[in-house]
Amino acid sequence: MEYKPCEMATSPRRKGRAIGARKRLIVGSALKSVLRHLVLNHCKKDMRHTPETTPHSQALAQVENSAAPVTCRATDYPAGWVIAPHAHGKHQLLHALQGVMVVHADAGQWTVPPSRGLWMPAGMTHSLRCIGEVQMRSLFVQRDAAPQLFGNCQVVGISPLLRELIRAAVDIVPPSPPESRDARLLRLLLDELHALPVLPLHLPMPTDPRVLRICRRLQLRLDDTSTLADWAAQEAIDGKTIQRLFAAQTGMTFGRWRQQARLLRALELLAGGDKVIDVALALGYDSPSAFTTMFRKHFGQAPSQFFEA
Repeated sequence: MEYKPCEMATSPRRKGRAIGARKRLIVGSALKSVLRHLVLNHCKKDMRHTPETTPHSQALAQVENSAAPVTCRATDYPAGWVIAPHAHGKHQLLHALQGVMVVHADAGQWTVPPSRGLWMPAGMTHSLRCIGEVQMRSLFVQRDAAPQLFGNCQVVGISPLLRELIRAAVDIVPPSPPESRDARLLRLLLDELHALPVLPLHLPMPTDPRVLRICRRLQLRLDDTSTLADWAAQEAIDGKTIQRLFAAQTGMTFGRWRQQARLLRALELLAGGDKVIDVALALGYDSPSAFTTMFRKHFGQAPSQFFEA
């Protein structure tokens, strides 16, 4: 008797149903996989880009209602987190133990790496974006507790002593008796605030709509090497007018402003793990050495040393 494989003994109708069932199973599994992928991505996107709302508002209310001269709050944020525009009734010192903060206000943009801080005067509306995972430590200072401190928003250096005082202040629960250890620690912290060195990490924004348009376009293409004359021709504005407006409204020349924008963007890219050569090319520098030279001239350190400080 001739041997026949088992599948040959199955009727064509049953065989067709079996194949159809297998196809439906495969398609169903593939569809589930695609849907699962979309849902996960959607959740991740929401987690990274949804501004903080209720929890932040509740925490701000607690800080604003505190009668203590100085209060400290510790908050950790995931990479890409955004805090919507808001303002405080108290002065604020923002400091990150880890990660980079990019702060926006009407007066411009500030990039705040670790070991640095941002002094934010009371009443100034600002938003914040996290580059990498940020471990933020914020000091809130009553207006009358530090009347001689900065009246403008400034990026400042954080000394090792101040950093440790901030770490310790996180654990202090107000109110503190005047002669207690906690009260003395907070008084020392206030003294240290008066010794903060100001750092050049501010990118001022012009108010003239024509010059502001140039700045916005440059920020999108920082590798653009167009000259001032090129921009003047594109915008149909006299080059001397552009230069005058830049100087009056930002305190910088056109070239100096573009260089500052590139260097601050470099901090974001380096904090995100990009290599020096990739950062240099992305920002329009001819070579990594040219970028490193400019970085060292501006910040006093090579890019590889900056985040280790």
